[in-house]
Amino acid sequence: MTSATVEGRLPQRTAVRGVTFPRVLRSEWTKLWSLRSTRWSLLAAVIGMAGLGALVAVFQMNRWPHMDPRERAHFNSIDAGVGGYHLAQLAIAVLGVLVISGEYSTGMIRSSFMAVPRRLPVLWAKLTTYGFVTFVLMLASSFISFFAVQAIVKRRHLQHALSDPHALRAVIGAALFLTVLGALGLGLGALIRNTAGGIAAFVGLLFVLPGVVAILPSSIGDKINPYLPLNAGTTVLTVRFDDSHHLAAWAGFAVFCGYAAVVIGAAAIAMARRDA
Repeated sequence: MTSATVEGRLPQRTAVRGVTFPRVLRSEWTKLWSLRSTRWSLLAAVIGMAGLGALVAVFQMNRWPHMDPRERAHFNSIDAGVGGYHLAQLAIAVLGVLVISGEYSTGMIRSSFMAVPRRLPVLWAKLTTYGFVTFVLMLASSFISFFAVQAIVKRRHLQHALSDPHALRAVIGAALFLTVLGALGLGLGALIRNTAGGIAAFVGLLFVLPGVVAILPSSIGDKINPYLPLNAGTTVLTVRFDDSHHLAAWAGFAVFCGYAAVVIGAAAIAMARRDA
């Protein structure tokens, strides 16, 4: 009787404890915060995003009387307010690679795939959790940086309000850019399955490739430059551009999202087909 009762309840208990996306999401959330690298990398990103712009603004205001008219004309407090992305992007992208490549290097990914045999929900859950954390932290840091910079430049009457043209787009755009950048890093980590290789691919794609294009004749380089990942992605957070060869803000960001989508799609195909 007891045996029959247990056997009768077993299918129901198995169904209750089945693999669902919310459970995979909860598991990935726990794994993300159990890594020491998560806390340190996100701390570096927050400090960089929130603090670099204010630091540069202080330096610029102190040397303002000695700056030539061209430098003064080029300064824009909105761009300075979100300038911390230059540092934050390194921490966000590297952590994105580590979020999944670390599991491959330790072999923990096999346990994840044993628990979630279909595999791809693991990738979607990692992207969701890391994307959510990145967006929330970078959005808050971007607002802090913007208001800090405006307070610093106020003595020179160079401040902007959040309601000024392009200001809100730049502040939110910085968080969006860094979120997609983190997803791109995670996709590279999943595709290459090696931390050093994933970071090298990120550096090559975002920083080395523009240098290669720069040595091309300007007639060719000017046509390619706007579509490079970093140049396209940062249009959404930029107000004053260095030259006229750039895409519109949201068009450039869409191109950048396309790069991330291609990498993540390739990673999903590889994850579904290759052995762990």
